[in-house]
Amino acid sequence: MTEIFDQLRENLILALIIGCEIGFWFFLLAGLVARYPLRSPKVGGVLLLCTPLVDVVLLVVTVFDLRTGGEATWPHAAAAIYLGLTLGFGHSMMRWADQRFQHRFAGGPPPVRPPKYGRAKVRYEWKQFGRFAIAWLISAVIMGALVFLVSTPAQTEVLWKVALPIMTGTGVAWFVLGPFLTTIRPPRPRRGARETYVA
Repeated sequence: MTEIFDQLRENLILALIIGCEIGFWFFLLAGLVARYPLRSPKVGGVLLLCTPLVDVVLLVVTVFDLRTGGEATWPHAAAAIYLGLTLGFGHSMMRWADQRFQHRFAGGPPPVRPPKYGRAKVRYEWKQFGRFAIAWLISAVIMGALVFLVSTPAQTEVLWKVALPIMTGTGVAWFVLGPFLTTIRPPRPRRGARETYVA
């Protein structure tokens, strides 16, 4: 019976992660549809403000689960990673979608495309890595809060053995393959080629 209950706990957290991802995109798209095609900026603004609520729900449920005696498993680790990534990249994702809706339905300027060459490419790679660094920091803070404020280190051991190493390894690979290599050798367009992106 205990094993069944523990399995239900894990499935709940996993389902919440999937539900929060769906909820984020639902409120984002609904807000943009209301703002531009339906010409209702107030309703759109309210819907867009709901996007952070899905993260709050996931955090509250995770805290409650651990406070009631649950032991952190890989879905809890995934929840910490998810919260860090959505808070680190959520704003840029919303801006990316807003530019496209504004261009398509409100006559706005063409969407800004990532640069491909030169110093602009270097700046872009460092900026993206900076967002990941923020996501890493948020995930680490969440895991620290769960350990010291919610539960015991033994209950949340998987957070440090799974979530943090995954995030750190991803960050090292991102740094080497992204801003580091781009800074050392910025990509250049082929002779005669034209850059078509909008800086």
